[in-house]
Amino acid sequence: MTVATLKEVLNWAGQSKCAVAGLVVLGWEDARAFVDAAEEVGLPVVLQAGPGARASMPIAIWGKMFRTLAEQARVPVVCHVDHATTLDECRAGIDSGFSSVMIDGSRLPLAHNIALTNEVIAQARSAGVSVEGEIGFVGYSDGEASAMTVPEQAERFDRETGIDALAISVGNLHLSTEKASIIDFERLKAIESVTRAPLVLHGGSGIPISIRQKLARETRVNKFNIGTELRQAFGAALRKSLLQQQDEFDRIRLLMPTITSLQEAARMSILSIGKF
Repeated sequence: MTVATLKEVLNWAGQSKCAVAGLVVLGWEDARAFVDAAEEVGLPVVLQAGPGARASMPIAIWGKMFRTLAEQARVPVVCHVDHATTLDECRAGIDSGFSSVMIDGSRLPLAHNIALTNEVIAQARSAGVSVEGEIGFVGYSDGEASAMTVPEQAERFDRETGIDALAISVGNLHLSTEKASIIDFERLKAIESVTRAPLVLHGGSGIPISIRQKLARETRVNKFNIGTELRQAFGAALRKSLLQQQDEFDRIRLLMPTITSLQEAARMSILSIGKF
């Protein structure tokens, strides 16, 4: 059994001077490919069920699917609820077998974010589940603007919650289809100097590979969330499959070719920040 908590794999990443990949899952093909990729390279992986995934399929099914894959895997696999915004969502994840939950109070006033996060931590830790929180707001490419993380607020949040992982905003963006994010290293350094929790960057697809590697080697960023570049690989593979199998109507046969492409994309994402 290789179900791991986020705290466990981030502690390993910190000691190993590297980072782990939090891979956004939208279906069975994704999840299977991501675990296969992690096994291929011998590194841990975080399977993430975000709001879109949970809207399309009940969280209990995601939890069962993730745990089934994790329990059979030869590497540590974290089963993670991403971007939950309520205590009830986190509790549902805990009850469904997830080993890690993210409570996203980034749109709340600081004191409210801390209070909500502590409610989740109280529930999660009694069940042996890790908790990721967020301070500052990570915006969206061609969408809602970011609110960069203020180091003093990060220090208070970290100190008053004892969070297992801290997501921050330092130039990273969600849903970026180009690797063009400009990371504010000075802000990151200031945040590192006043916090102790492992740091997380959402929007990893938009960060150039060389910068990901620098961050993984030289900073306390121990987790990168990666989704868009994997969805791009899936979309390209599916279009190719449809063109090559124009008389096929069986969804399993149409989707099967995407697994190889997803596995290769996930392998590159994991290795880009993995143990050097």
